[in-house]
Amino acid sequence: MKHTSIYKSSEGKKHINRHYEGYVESLGIMIDRVYVDTSHGLTHVLAAGPLDGKPLFIFQGGNCINPMTLSWFTELAESYRIYAPDTIGHPGYSDENRISAKDHSFAEWIEELMYYFDVKRCAFIGPSYGGGIILRLAAFKPDKIACAVLVSPAGIKMGPKLKMIKDVLVPMVLFNRTASEKHLEKIADALSDSSLKKKDREIIGDIFKYVRLEQDMPKLTAKKELQHYTAPTLVIAGERDIFFPAKQLNPAVHEILPVSTIFKAYDMGHFPSQGHLLEINQEIKRFLHKNY
Repeated sequence: MKHTSIYKSSEGKKHINRHYEGYVESLGIMIDRVYVDTSHGLTHVLAAGPLDGKPLFIFQGGNCINPMTLSWFTELAESYRIYAPDTIGHPGYSDENRISAKDHSFAEWIEELMYYFDVKRCAFIGPSYGGGIILRLAAFKPDKIACAVLVSPAGIKMGPKLKMIKDVLVPMVLFNRTASEKHLEKIADALSDSSLKKKDREIIGDIFKYVRLEQDMPKLTAKKELQHYTAPTLVIAGERDIFFPAKQLNPAVHEILPVSTIFKAYDMGHFPSQGHLLEINQEIKRFLHKNY
């Protein structure tokens, strides 16, 4: 089967890969890189942390590069063996064919990655699109999850569409037409509550320029899909999140996830500030220590 590249040009792909390599170098931890051949495509995985540490899978946010969102959680590599795959069909080194986030495909993909690393059951962390991927696993193979942390997750409840169109989609169209920094800055401020690092803003701008974005979000999870999912779960949300605001997420989380689920809201956007990341990592460490 012929697959269309997610990149608009070969030069654009090289440009994004340079960002990727620069980010890996900036992580400040030893990184191993592994390619895993799965039935859904070749998958590039960043691995870090002690070889004898408990395994922890971390999935990237959508339409960004894996080491960007991995950088939010690198201090966890002190204690855990982290496996962070480049999501197939998103920027990175995995195959570019896109797989459905609305059926069992991502659950199969994760199971095959776990099998390769000899992991039968483990903890998971997923920001944004990555959270939605974990929910696909919870729906189809819940026994694989020892516990899960969902950070501003897709797959539960969307925010107001008109606000997304006004604050993100319209400026994105204008940026793609004009390459004007003022439009990119407006997007960055909407995504992060005006806290996005300059480096991350540049990368997001280049992804808009050079990548055919994934348009389909993970399926909104139905309560009946999670009837067999009982793992301890921590959901972290932003009150100013343009995509999945805490106000919308909170009731939906308690409707579909186990009654023991912990919900924490922070005064942040979709992209956490450095200050919020310090708090979030402490919260995650306490959660993993207790439940894993």
